[in-house]
Amino acid sequence: MIDGTSFEPLQRELDRWQAAGRVARFWLRDDDAIEPTPDLERLLAVTGESAVPLTLAVIPGLTGEALAARLTAESAVNVAVHGWSHTNHAGPGRKKQELGGDRPAEIVLGELAEGFRLLERRHPARFLPVLVPPWNRIDSALIPALPGLGFAALSVYGRAKPGGPLSLLNTHVDIIDWHGTRGGRGDDELVAELVAELRDRFAGSDEPIGVLTHHLVHDAAAWNFLSALFAATSRHPAVRWLPAPALLRA
Repeated sequence: MIDGTSFEPLQRELDRWQAAGRVARFWLRDDDAIEPTPDLERLLAVTGESAVPLTLAVIPGLTGEALAARLTAESAVNVAVHGWSHTNHAGPGRKKQELGGDRPAEIVLGELAEGFRLLERRHPARFLPVLVPPWNRIDSALIPALPGLGFAALSVYGRAKPGGPLSLLNTHVDIIDWHGTRGGRGDDELVAELVAELRDRFAGSDEPIGVLTHHLVHDAAAWNFLSALFAATSRHPAVRWLPAPALLRA
């Protein structure tokens, strides 16, 4: 279990926001959804209990009707386009990338167009015209073509850089230790990152803070952190967990 004292720095920062009459905007993105699983059920239960809206980045080429049927009644869940098949096409020794320059652009864009249409058709009430590149990487030369495919925004990892051809709805705090245990990261480290993001927003940035999860690889540490985070924030007066569509309209 997570030590409650680990969240004290976050509590103090949120109390500072409350004293200043400020409200921080948070959103939640979970990647790699394909089908109903016990882990997905747990994620839906954890977010549902705290009324935290959820954006699922679904892999179009690997998903089917089972996921669409399961999400029919989940009004607080949106579905974004997670590439096409989450296949690495990068050459040896290079960082993994599906949406890179290793294949002709027309092939990559064709897959994205098909993925867009497929998820829009299967999730008509949940569909979000947002592209979430696998591994959070996309060749910059592809981005200007995305609005023509119907995409309204791009969601990667890190602080958004203004001035691009497409709106950005990014994530900033990834709870998974990809280069170590491949389970949940330490709670002290994650809390410190959240506090740093909040201080950046307090100083003037209006970018919503995105929390990134991957339900299929969560261990006990990841689940415990997520539950503790929602307990600390979902009812705090200085926090609003918002659905992605509302952030796109902002």
